Amino acid sequence: MPDYTITNLNDVEDQAPGFGEVRFPRTAVDAADTGFAYQHLLPDTKQPFGHRHDKAEEIYFVISGSGSVKLDGDVKELRRHDILRIAPKVARSFASGSDGLELVVFGPHHEKDGELIDNYWDQ
Repeated sequence: MPDYTITNLNDVEDQAPGFGEVRFPRTAVDAADTGFAYQHLLPDTKQPFGHRHDKAEEIYFVISGSGSVKLDGDVKELRRHDILRIAPKVARSFASGSDGLELVVFGPHHEKDGELIDNYWDQ
């Protein structure tokens, strides 16, 4: 593996076409231990699921837009340039406001560490 890697986010497959944009470029940049994701929710959209981790703490940075996050049943408002740290066991899901929500997510990568929670906003 080289000592550095450069790639363009647009060269990484979008995992949520039509819903917004979700890209996981970790393998595209050859990262072994660092998890990274880019998420862009269209205006007035809720993620259809939540998730939590066993080990990975995550940091979310709001690039633009606004919205809310559901954290183990608590709903908190988010705005541009907010930074949110979430402990591994906390379930989370995001919803965008009328201006959409654009996030960057960082955390350690642990293989098979995530648990998806269907219909999290309805719980």
